[in-house]
Amino acid sequence: MLNIEVELTPISQSIADLLELKAEEYNQPGFISHDPISIPHRFSKKQDIEIMGFWAAVLAWGQRKTIISKCLELSQLMDNAPYDFVKNHQDSDLEKFLSFKHRTFNATDTLYFLHFFQNFYKQHDSLEYAFSSHMSESDITIENGLIGFYDLFSDSENFPARTRKHIATPVRKSSCKRLNMFLRWMVRKDNKGVDFGIWDTIKSSQLVCPCDVHVDRIARKLGLIQRPVTDWRTATELTASLRMLNPGDPVLYDFALFGLGIEGFAKEEFLI
Repeated sequence: MLNIEVELTPISQSIADLLELKAEEYNQPGFISHDPISIPHRFSKKQDIEIMGFWAAVLAWGQRKTIISKCLELSQLMDNAPYDFVKNHQDSDLEKFLSFKHRTFNATDTLYFLHFFQNFYKQHDSLEYAFSSHMSESDITIENGLIGFYDLFSDSENFPARTRKHIATPVRKSSCKRLNMFLRWMVRKDNKGVDFGIWDTIKSSQLVCPCDVHVDRIARKLGLIQRPVTDWRTATELTASLRMLNPGDPVLYDFALFGLGIEGFAKEEFLI
């Protein structure tokens, strides 16, 4: 475990009220259409949701419109039936992926992802096992799950060295933003219709808040982060702060912080 105890600053009632208000505002279906989470929402089968949710999270850098477009392209390459494709495709079916590219993610990475998915789903029913099998119920966060997943993902003689940068791990001090976002989608359960909540072994209380540029900036303005750099310790520090507000579901406030970032929130405009 890499977790290190940090001294947390108490959260004022006005900040708590703001985060509750904005979480309620952004945790609703109107948030979906222009966000990468719209990709897995096109599917109903659990495994299709997992596969396309994973793609959407891993490719989530750059403009959201482009991310969504690239994920739709991948879905079409898999005949809009990702689970069936990854389980049953033949080598001859892979040629059409050779032209796929999104920023630094290229055909080599794409083919290895397909290779991983095919091997994994031959042995397991759900991608949850790739994370949960490395965890215990007493784990405070998803950290061990992320570390174990990376080791599992890269445990192949066919693993390309260049693909390493697309799957983060706390061992390399990454904040693991995209994987934490994916895990939020799969694990969180509520009746709002945004997150899927289709996994049962990992608990919402173990999730770590994704530290994207909006979340990081607003969290610092609100005093939820003290660490000067953004890495895994920063992500766990932010989550520990949010856990003071909601021990069972700290990542609920990801919606609030992201929404405030989009709005261009300035602390000095809010009475703390």
